Amino acid sequence: MAHDFLPSLTGSFAQPASENPTVMMVEAAYRHHNLHWRYINCEVSPDNLASAVKGALAMGWKGFNCSIPHKVKVIEFLDALGESAQIIGAVNTVVNRDGRLIGENTDGKGFVQALRKVVDPKGKNVVLLGAGGAARAVAVEMALAGVEKITIVNRNVQRGEELTQLVADKTPAKADFIAWDSVLKVPEETDILINATSIGLYPNVDAIPNVEMSTLEPSLIVADGIPNPPQTRFLKEARAKGCITVDGLGMLVQQGVLAIHYWTGVDVDPNVMRQALLDLGL
Repeated sequence: MAHDFLPSLTGSFAQPASENPTVMMVEAAYRHHNLHWRYINCEVSPDNLASAVKGALAMGWKGFNCSIPHKVKVIEFLDALGESAQIIGAVNTVVNRDGRLIGENTDGKGFVQALRKVVDPKGKNVVLLGAGGAARAVAVEMALAGVEKITIVNRNVQRGEELTQLVADKTPAKADFIAWDSVLKVPEETDILINATSIGLYPNVDAIPNVEMSTLEPSLIVADGIPNPPQTRFLKEARAKGCITVDGLGMLVQQGVLAIHYWTGVDVDPNVMRQALLDLGL
């Protein structure tokens, strides 16, 4: 009986790498779907990124994820970019297509997929807290998914205005900016409120974005990009106001589903991946 001892290789390049649980959820999906694939979590310093990419090609890797601090730098070592990766200016998933490396960004796509389980973003008004890398990805993907308007709320005015301009110039959505210099009163016409900051991320689990929680209407959908803990204080308080919530673990899982689809062509079961993360105590 013939055996195949050569798995298809994928993985992640990041620094630091040890606290990234993606390997657990991706390998759980590979096992569940009987895919002869492996996912290898690698600590790669910025100085070694070019060599790591060349090495992945040399070893025939099918693709890899790029996390902090490589999402922008990796672009110069790739052959082409997908539409949203190009607009966002950052890549977190690389696909080896017949020796050509294509950069994609699933950060925002995963968010939109998780959100779609609750609401279709098309035609909605969105308030987005933050203007960093995650917020950029979410803003662009929400705009491409057909939202009517995105209001960026950020403490750093320059970064906030830059992202607002990017959405207005490069996507079909309208965009405006609110400087986050005091407590935010959520505008009445808001349909979806998204936290794309790191406020509330472990270990600072008691932290909450500076939002006037009494301005949250029960009709509002509140989403948080933070995967750990999945039930942030922000989401708990929003639920207490009657809002429907979407957690960051769902976003992380959907990013993985999308990445695996790019690499293998298989649509894997997100519940298997979510359970693998929950089993870790997330």
